[in-house]
Amino acid sequence: MQVETSSSKYSAKHYPDTIRSWKKEGNYFSFYTSETILEVRVISDKIIRFRYASDGTFQRDFSYATSDTLEEFPIAFGIKEWEENFEIYTNCIKVLIARDNLRVTITDLTGKVINEDEMGFHWQHYLQKGGKIVYCSKLIQEGEVFYGLGDKPTDLNLRGKRLENYGTDAYGFQKDTDPLYRNIPFYYGLHEGIGYGIFFDNTFRTIFDFGKERDNVCSFWARGGEMNYYFIYGPDLMEVAEQYTRITGTPELPPIWTLGYHQCRWSYYPEKKVRDIAAEFRQRQIPCDVIYLDIDYMDGFRCFTWNNEYFPDPVAMIKDLAAEGFKVVVIIDPGIKVDQDYNIYQEGIKNNYFCKRADGALMEGDVWPGKCVFPDFTNPEVRDWWAGLFKGLAETGVRGVWNDMNEPAVFEMGSFPEDVRHDYDGEEVSHRKAHNVYGHLMSKSTAAGLKRYLMPHRPFVITRSCYSGAQRWSSVWTGDNVSSWEHLWLAAVQCQRLSVSGISFTGSDIGGFIGEPDGELYTRWIQLASFHPLMRTHSASNETGFNQEPWSFGEEYEAVVKKFISLRYQLLPYFYTTFWQYAQNGTPMIRPLAFVAQHEEETHDCTHEFMFGDSLLISYVNEAGMKEKEVYLPKGTWYSYWNDETYTGGQHVTVPTPLDEMPLFVKAGAVIPFYPVMQYTGEHQLEEIILEAWYSDSITKSTLYEDAGDHYGYKNGQYNIIRYKQQSTPKQFWLKKQYYVNYETSYTRVRVKVHGLPFTPELILGDGQAISSFTLHPETKVLEFVTEKGVEEIIIK
Repeated sequence: MQVETSSSKYSAKHYPDTIRSWKKEGNYFSFYTSETILEVRVISDKIIRFRYASDGTFQRDFSYATSDTLEEFPIAFGIKEWEENFEIYTNCIKVLIARDNLRVTITDLTGKVINEDEMGFHWQHYLQKGGKIVYCSKLIQEGEVFYGLGDKPTDLNLRGKRLENYGTDAYGFQKDTDPLYRNIPFYYGLHEGIGYGIFFDNTFRTIFDFGKERDNVCSFWARGGEMNYYFIYGPDLMEVAEQYTRITGTPELPPIWTLGYHQCRWSYYPEKKVRDIAAEFRQRQIPCDVIYLDIDYMDGFRCFTWNNEYFPDPVAMIKDLAAEGFKVVVIIDPGIKVDQDYNIYQEGIKNNYFCKRADGALMEGDVWPGKCVFPDFTNPEVRDWWAGLFKGLAETGVRGVWNDMNEPAVFEMGSFPEDVRHDYDGEEVSHRKAHNVYGHLMSKSTAAGLKRYLMPHRPFVITRSCYSGAQRWSSVWTGDNVSSWEHLWLAAVQCQRLSVSGISFTGSDIGGFIGEPDGELYTRWIQLASFHPLMRTHSASNETGFNQEPWSFGEEYEAVVKKFISLRYQLLPYFYTTFWQYAQNGTPMIRPLAFVAQHEEETHDCTHEFMFGDSLLISYVNEAGMKEKEVYLPKGTWYSYWNDETYTGGQHVTVPTPLDEMPLFVKAGAVIPFYPVMQYTGEHQLEEIILEAWYSDSITKSTLYEDAGDHYGYKNGQYNIIRYKQQSTPKQFWLKKQYYVNYETSYTRVRVKVHGLPFTPELILGDGQAISSFTLHPETKVLEFVTEKGVEEIIIK
């Protein structure tokens, strides 16, 4: 592979010259040199879009990443002319554009540099392929670190790395394998406590260099298309994450059952095997909501068909599983078998829906069914047709779809040749431009179909390949990983990176897809995955017939696995609230410590600790036989979840790691809702929920979001938001609730548990009325009592 560097001999590099004129139209500013046009668009006080036309003509302004709901809302902005530069200003930043070469420097209002061009925008002719390679280079600030770029299996801090986006079927990938499945051209920079982001919206193969070629230069470029990027100012990294999803969109709320435990294998068949697996979960009382069917459920791997030998009555099977609390998710790949008797192949041929080579021949390649053709998902007519194909699966009772092999992957060829043609919503382009959005648009049309036919239920889609913005309709998993301790670490890093790259609804194949974990590795992976938004065990078939279910490793490990899956189900209201924050504001569900404590340098390279939501800090056991672990806690006070021991943050602490525990901490002041133990979501009509509070002498706030857990009533205001404010002293605990209530929950009572009280309670008041019945547990010192659901103020003295 030829890599573009400063010495590449593709052609001479071209740079902008002096600005000759400029104009302002609304929130657009255009600067003209002899050849190049720079368009600066003020999206908001903190979001600026930079777009360059190298030869004086802009390409079509079109994006598969940006949200239809993106609004431009700058509060105040303007422009000033100076001798050496132009200054575009907002309420938060200044953008300085050099008159002599278009180089850009962005500062805060005090003049502190946030980001600045080195050579800035430049380009060269791509003689081998046609078009232009477009570049942008930036100076790396002192001490700067970098994050983002989606699923890269490398250190969380990208400083010193060079990485590229070109969706690839990376079976059995290892640390530093690149590229991988997903294509997320968005990164963060952080220096001197100042955070920002850059989203390079270009679907060609894109490359990012964070100081590898030159240690003081960060650069990004694409082998085609435009230099078109958004600059996002924080200064808090979490705010950058939220602003990025303002650009690329936020998800709808998923059905709550998708936050339960998922069981998958290549492959569960025939029907008896699926029923036996389901029965085993219920018999052993290990919670589970979802069972997957891999490619063997189909007739000869033909999409949208059933193998009548293995599954003679799928409607009855799915109905029976539903009665036991299981949802069924099935796999659908993009390859459509070449078969004259196969109606979907016939329809696609008749309507010209399949991809073609440059000479007009069909794009054919071997995948699971044998010789296949592939829908052109960049064609909106094809996407609508594909969505319509899910009617039969929905009527069978299927509740979710798993899109695989959609990089696109083709046996022997790897992927499509670059000469394959695509509609690209009316533009007609080569595969060079469409490759990175192929799986993205497949999952989009899959989601559209499920939403159409599952209504009023919410759909569930999981995809292997995607582009920026896929969070609007799909979850992802990290791909075909390996049963090893290193891959346990990779799973933790990849899910953190994906979460801050806009895609929080993510997880890994627990235990590894390739190979066989031992009981300890599987158990430690379950512990980690209990705090990933998507929790799915998935493994490949193998010669030994080994199955990777929670009971596969013996009673000792099964007990611990059951404990953690059960804990996850108890925490579902907290998880669902965290997802609501993500859906509402784009707030990452998984938060690397650098994103919650960016002023603490110790967090900048932390990969072993992360936050899930506002209140839980998780580490994970990453070595066999580990008896204790050193964990970094950010500044503040933290409680061990297991024994309420308190720790002062801003330092490393050492904690024990017996097999049935992992380092798990609760932020002081947190108020966390719990459900009773259940075997699947909706198993019980809840009579009460549990509210656990951890004492703090600082003012703290927490939130609980509730709705039906499925359907779309929440979009019409049918939900509850309960905000908790804890304002306690060493002599009094005080908890105040504020309500927005427009959804009637089944529970009428709240069981309150208070941890860490520094005094012995003598009086408990609920809305001023004494609560006479309470328990102070002698060993844990946890105070427990029950109140009515509507109590708004609790005082403990």
